[in-house]
Amino acid sequence: MNRPIRHIAVFSGLLVLALLLRTTWLQFHRAEALADHDRNFRVKIDAYAQPRGDIIVGGRPITGSVKTGGINFAYKRVFKQGEMYAPVTGYSSQTYGANHLEKLNEKLLSGTDDRLFLQRTLGMFTGDKRRGGDVVTTINPKAQKAAFEGLGDRTGAVVAIEPDTGKILALASTPSYDPSDFAGSSDKDVAAWDRLQKDKRKPMTNRALKEVYPPGSTFKVITAAAALENGKYSDIDAPTESPDPWTMPDTNRVLPNHSPTAPCKNASLNVAMQHSCNNVYGKVSADLGKDTMRETAEKFGFNDPEVDTPVRAAESVFPEEMDRPQTAMSGIGQSSVVATPLQIAMMTAAVANDGTLMKPYLVEELRDADLDTVEKYEPQVMSEAVSEETAAKLQKMMEDTAEKGTGRPGRIPGVTVGAKTGTAQRGVDNSIPPLAWFISYAKKGDGSPVAVAVMIDPDDSIPRDQISGGGLAGPIAQKVMRAVLAD
Repeated sequence: MNRPIRHIAVFSGLLVLALLLRTTWLQFHRAEALADHDRNFRVKIDAYAQPRGDIIVGGRPITGSVKTGGINFAYKRVFKQGEMYAPVTGYSSQTYGANHLEKLNEKLLSGTDDRLFLQRTLGMFTGDKRRGGDVVTTINPKAQKAAFEGLGDRTGAVVAIEPDTGKILALASTPSYDPSDFAGSSDKDVAAWDRLQKDKRKPMTNRALKEVYPPGSTFKVITAAAALENGKYSDIDAPTESPDPWTMPDTNRVLPNHSPTAPCKNASLNVAMQHSCNNVYGKVSADLGKDTMRETAEKFGFNDPEVDTPVRAAESVFPEEMDRPQTAMSGIGQSSVVATPLQIAMMTAAVANDGTLMKPYLVEELRDADLDTVEKYEPQVMSEAVSEETAAKLQKMMEDTAEKGTGRPGRIPGVTVGAKTGTAQRGVDNSIPPLAWFISYAKKGDGSPVAVAVMIDPDDSIPRDQISGGGLAGPIAQKVMRAVLAD
């Protein structure tokens, strides 16, 4: 064989080898990624070729599937009480994909999960069509209804947690949307999606998990925890060295209290909690310093970017860099401190659970179409936020606040309730209506079955003097606690 022919033969052989290597790489290394790619239309057709599994609340499905009569998609997703449960389920759309539990459990719901292999194999012999598995949530339907209906047409969010397990009992966000409206691929579905995208109230935003807000005076619970854990004070009923008015360090600016008649001068931590005295908690934070305050906040879950429920929550932030005036403001939940309603509920649950913060979770178990458990979720300790001794003192302060202070709207006859209000200022010179917060827990017997955080984002239609955590958010928290206690 002469040299030119030999060169051509070698080059051709290399081309064939490259082709074989590329084909092998695509078939084995990239096969799963290509099969799951959002633009792989065949995957979408296959996903809607049969009914999906369901998302379960209180033993009953809150989702379903209906025949479409279409060419490409045999079935589409439908949602029962879609607006109420949208922050839990997310959406599943033939056109726009999926999010939240629908997205995270796509393979299980569509029946393609590897853990359903035996079921699919048996189906090949019996002739049964592929069936999806179910996602069983921790949501309490009565608590969810109380939260959603309590919010009504206001903008806000509610999170309720079982303190000793971390189970999320309610997860509501308003305004909301019905995922059924755009679950298909028709012009009607496209129009519904477009309307939602243009809605200035952002109904598709999950305010409970995905948005952060200044927590206002609810954060004073963490400030009190920092003071007790670090030896600033030990007796919650002893007077503090807190002038009223109190000027923030390095400034000539007085940190005002909401009520000029409240007994805030040198008030104890307990009395200051009852009357939400800014001078006391601002001074405590400034005295402790930003590093001590941040360390305490982090024990309650702040600055953790990976809080999964399993839906990933936005990170709640206590900043690393602050000057002394900002540190003082952070002690009352202002400055650059921001938190999700989930985080504030976690904080409340940790106090109610004697200082132990449990990891919040939304899914109880995954099961196959025959109702056999595929995966079971167990409670996990996230951190020891404070000692039992400190937690007991915080509980006493919150319970006194519910009985004698600003937390009275959360009281339930015959039940021990701990509460704290919050009004978070926003905008330059408070130009934006403040947020209204209310946190609470209820005790029955030795433990606490529920801790709640409610956030209301009022619009200009509510007069400023009528915006308060107790007035707007307190009654909602009480209804949610009552719903859980009723069960």
